[in-house]
Amino acid sequence: MNGQNPSLGRKFDLLMVFLIIISVVLMILETMPELASLQRIFLRLELAFVVIFIVAYVVRVLVSRPRRAYIFGFYGIIDLLAILPALLLPAASGVRVVRLLRVFRLIRLFKLSRYSSAIRLFQVALRDIIEELVLFLVFPIMVVLALAFGIYHFENPVQPEYFRSVPASLWWAIVSLTSVGYGDAYPITTGGKIFTSFMLLVGMGVVSVPSALLATALSKAAQERRSPNESSLQ
Repeated sequence: MNGQNPSLGRKFDLLMVFLIIISVVLMILETMPELASLQRIFLRLELAFVVIFIVAYVVRVLVSRPRRAYIFGFYGIIDLLAILPALLLPAASGVRVVRLLRVFRLIRLFKLSRYSSAIRLFQVALRDIIEELVLFLVFPIMVVLALAFGIYHFENPVQPEYFRSVPASLWWAIVSLTSVGYGDAYPITTGGKIFTSFMLLVGMGVVSVPSALLATALSKAAQERRSPNESSLQ
């Protein structure tokens, strides 16, 4: 669309950004009990947004060439997921299901990535380091599991209320590895303290590596984007 009429395409992009932001704001407001009297208005506005997003999705499908590239591409899937919860809500039964589908409406925020060059730069950087990133995302999972199994072994006999099972210990392992540490549970045995100290030292190094990789990739992507512009000025 932008290639045929850049000015019109830019206005359309700005309109979509505005609508996405407004729809998310309404999603926040509709959870406020003091605004319960406005729920009918919120519902009508949500319906209007859904209709607009559906029309925008259908138009993009029709004008995209090749269509399969858009439909099964990143932006096509995000656009579809952004409207899917609203389409499924009428058929949903049960309060929990309805609430879950409403939470998934937050996927609309990802639609903003289409209209931001900074977010697109972030996507390019992620693409460049995807293999390394997967490796360093799998390793923290292994560390968390090892930490949960180890702390269960050491602390379960003396603190069964906090470390009653490995799944229950996983919560403690995650908050400890991420340095949140709520203080509701902690090791009291000597073995548990030594094991936890060792695993947290390993975990801190593992968590910091992906950040360094991403920072390097972002710097490289930004440099590559600036290079053509600098060449054209010479």
